[in-house]
Amino acid sequence: MATAPYVGGRSGGLDLDDAVFGEPFHGPLVHEAARAELAALRRGTASTRTRGEIAMTGAKAWRQKGTGRARAGALSTPQRIGGGVAFGPKPRAFTVRVNRKARRKALRAALTMHAERGSIAAVDPASFDVPSTKAAVAALDALDGDGHVLVVLDDGEEVCAKSFRNIRDVSVAHADQVGVADVVRAARLVVSQAALTRLTEKAVAK
Repeated sequence: MATAPYVGGRSGGLDLDDAVFGEPFHGPLVHEAARAELAALRRGTASTRTRGEIAMTGAKAWRQKGTGRARAGALSTPQRIGGGVAFGPKPRAFTVRVNRKARRKALRAALTMHAERGSIAAVDPASFDVPSTKAAVAALDALDGDGHVLVVLDDGEEVCAKSFRNIRDVSVAHADQVGVADVVRAARLVVSQAALTRLTEKAVAK
């Protein structure tokens, strides 16, 4: 069983359940789950007007012959200023369906990736009596590596969340809201004991 060391000076570490952190990495499955989560964030409301929807006269711009100019038809054609848009976006759904078992397996694989490369650490929210960005920065300085940090917390850990949320390249999320895309995007992962329990439950739920 692997462990996640504490940041911020506390000794010891959190035990990582093999049921979650022992999953082999499944690249295509993780990609599909992350793609589905990102697609779900898209509203799909972008819309442009085609030449048939433009409020413009349908009359021919000028007569076909005798003007010395190139022949022209309707002014609503896409190549003209104020004309319609050719092949522009229309409202659509970007939904990508991934079944629940596959999503959970992808989450386990993403979490295991962090455990295997040693980029997961634990934080003790009780060590933050008041919000302190300085203390949070000092805690993160103990982490190896660089890059984006995802701090995962649970209910009742708002003081700790306030300490981390103003640090550059650090994101704070509730355990219930963390998905595969969030875990994969993060170069380093910092979790509390309660958040780890919540993530474990979510990843192995039937």
